[in-house]
Amino acid sequence: MARDILSSLTPAAGSRRKTKRIGRGQGSGHGGTATKGHKGAKSRSGHKFKIWFEGGQMPLTRRVPKFGFTPRNREEMQVVNVATLARLVEKKKISDGIVTPEVLYKVGAVSKKSVPVKVLGDGGLNVKLDVTAHAFSKSAVAKIEAAGGKTTTLTKTPAHA
Repeated sequence: MARDILSSLTPAAGSRRKTKRIGRGQGSGHGGTATKGHKGAKSRSGHKFKIWFEGGQMPLTRRVPKFGFTPRNREEMQVVNVATLARLVEKKKISDGIVTPEVLYKVGAVSKKSVPVKVLGDGGLNVKLDVTAHAFSKSAVAKIEAAGGKTTTLTKTPAHA
């Protein structure tokens, strides 16, 4: 019984069409120019545009500026200088000597909680601070430790990201 049903299956009416055979004479309805129109590169035999050809307009590869280098795995960091830490202590925004990314966010030294913080060594520091950040420059570590403080490096991704 099942074999009879399977052998009599056909596509639904109107779901299949004959392929258009072009260039097979005038009687086919697609002879002459074979649906390619008159003249021009696209009507010639052997014509092939490169896949990136844009019809003569300035190609994307020439429109886009090509200078510098942007690494694909670049890590975005928020930068805080040692001078900024000293200024925050002077203004009494940091009083207990403990500096963390959360403290820097609260006092407005960094603008985002979810982006790692890096401390750079620009400027001077003469106050003992315990600084915790995601990264430090060598000069920043030297200046913080010279002032009697210590540095603690966090993991690269912030815990509250």
